[in-house]
Amino acid sequence: MSTGNLNQEEKKGGKKTLSIVILVLIILVMAGVIAYLLMSRKPAEEERRNVVVTPDNVEEVIQQMEEEEYVAPGYYTVTMNFDWHFAAGDAVSEDAYVENAVENTNAVYLDLFLAEDEENAIYKSPVIPVGSSLEDIALDTPLSAGTYDCVAVYHLVDDDQNTISTLRVTVTVTVDN
Repeated sequence: MSTGNLNQEEKKGGKKTLSIVILVLIILVMAGVIAYLLMSRKPAEEERRNVVVTPDNVEEVIQQMEEEEYVAPGYYTVTMNFDWHFAAGDAVSEDAYVENAVENTNAVYLDLFLAEDEENAIYKSPVIPVGSSLEDIALDTPLSAGTYDCVAVYHLVDDDQNTISTLRVTVTVTVDN
């Protein structure tokens, strides 16, 4: 075998290796883009189809994904006030407010507990669909006058109202009379 043939074979092997490396890199980039799409796509009012990512539309698809606001299933953005005031222990609060924002993906309900007693809920909400809110909240268990440290435990639920995950938020309840 001559050295000329050996060099040509080495060049062919080097080109094959370079081609394989480039192909692997392209596949990794496309897999990354697809994973990013799946992880951060926004749920839509209408059915949305996945986009086929090609080398020609990668930048456009990434730009669209970055512009979309999305809350992943099982996660919840809290929209509420954290200081609830009641004129009396059995009165309706004029400022207690809880919203299940349209950016969320799941219906929720919450149970409100005194911080020192998380066994007995003092308020149990109905299920709050995405895009709905609660106002005019009255405690299920009337409290005497005072300020109370409380914990609201949100339950993110699926369509069958099975809990997917929970979220704990502190709330201060003030009863005037």
